[in-house]
Amino acid sequence: MSLSSRRGRLILAGAFVFLALHFDKLAAEAQTADPQVTVARPVVREIIEDDEFVGRFEAVDQVSVRSRVGGYLDQVHFTDGAMVEKGQLLFTIDQRPFETALDQAKSEQGAAQALVDFTKIQFERAQSLVGNGNIPVSTVDDRRREYLAATARADGTRAAVARAELDLEYTEIRAPLAGRIDRRLVSVGNLVEANQTVLTTIVSLDPIHFYFELDEKQYLDYAMRARQNGATLNEGAGDLKVKVRVADDRIPPAEGTLDFAENRLDRETGTMRVRATFANPDYVFQPGMFGYVNVPASVPYQGVMLPDEAIGADQNRRIVYVVNADDVASAVPVRPGPRIDGYRVIRSGLTGEETVVVNGLMRVRPGVKVAPELITLPPTNEPAGTRQ
Repeated sequence: MSLSSRRGRLILAGAFVFLALHFDKLAAEAQTADPQVTVARPVVREIIEDDEFVGRFEAVDQVSVRSRVGGYLDQVHFTDGAMVEKGQLLFTIDQRPFETALDQAKSEQGAAQALVDFTKIQFERAQSLVGNGNIPVSTVDDRRREYLAATARADGTRAAVARAELDLEYTEIRAPLAGRIDRRLVSVGNLVEANQTVLTTIVSLDPIHFYFELDEKQYLDYAMRARQNGATLNEGAGDLKVKVRVADDRIPPAEGTLDFAENRLDRETGTMRVRATFANPDYVFQPGMFGYVNVPASVPYQGVMLPDEAIGADQNRRIVYVVNADDVASAVPVRPGPRIDGYRVIRSGLTGEETVVVNGLMRVRPGVKVAPELITLPPTNEPAGTRQ
C-alpha cells in the first residue's frame, strides 16, 4: 500500500471520529435542554352545567287535508312544498252539481213560502168568519193545522238551502292552519270521497316542538328543581330555558323553553317524554329532524375550565401538569365534568390560579423542568361560525 493511500485512510478515519464526537455532544445537549411547552391559566367564569339529550323536532300542529263533500277534483291552487296561510284556497271540487242542488233547494223554499202565505190568509179569514157564526170552529182548526204544517215545511226548505250553500262552500277547500304544505296527493280529474280522501298535509313550523326522553333519576332531579321554582315538570318546570343544536355546526343553537312532560313514565323503558318549544322564524328546524338539547343541571357557580388537550391520563386517573415558579412540572389529579363553550369543566383538583400545560403534554414528565410559553385562553373555545 502506498504512503498516500495510508495517509488518505487516516484522514478519513479522523473525520469519522470527529463527526461521531460532535453528534454525541449535540445529542447530550438536546437531552439536557428543557422541553418547550405552552402554558396558560385556566378560564374561570360563571357557568351553569347542563345535560345533553338527543331528540327529534315535531310540528306544533299538523293536519291531513280532506274534503267535506264528494266530487271530482277540478282545480289545485298551490305549489307543492310552499308556505301557505290559514284560509288560503288549496283545492276546488267541481261546483256545478252543488250549484244545481242549491238552485233546487231555493225553488222548493219559494214554493213552501208561497204555501205559508196562502194558508196564513186562509187561517186569518176563518178566524174572522167564525165570530159571525158563518163557519164552524172545526174549519178554523183545519186552517190552523194547514198553516202550521206549511210553516214547518218552509222551515225544512230553509234548512235545505243552508245545507246546499254549505256544501257549495265546502267545494273550496282552504288551509285550516298556516305552515308548509306537502305535495298534492290527488291529481285534477280524480274522484274525491267525502271525509276519506287525503288531498295533502300541512305542518306548522313556527314555533316548533322538540321531544326528548329523561330517565327516572333525571326526572326526579328536574322535578325537584321545578318545585323549587313553584312549578311542576309537567307544566314546564317554571319556564326552564334550554338550548338546542343540530348536526350542522354552521347553524347556531336556538334558545327555547321546557314547557311539558308526560304524566307518567314508560314502564318498558323507564323514561318520560319531555317537550321544549323553540321559535323557528327562518324555518331552519324541520319536523322529523334530530337535534341535541342542553338542559341546565346546576345553579350558576364560578367554574374552572381547560381545553381537552390539557388533560392527560395516568392509568385510571385524569391529570394535568402544573408548572411552578421554577418552571418545574408536576402532575395534579383532576375530576373532569361536561364541556361548556368548547372547554372541559374541572370539577375538582384546580383553583384556577395555577399555570397549566395546555400544549406539549407528550414532552412533560413529573419533576421535569420545562421552557414554558405563556398564553391567555379565550373566554370560549367554540369553532368559528358557532355560538351558544
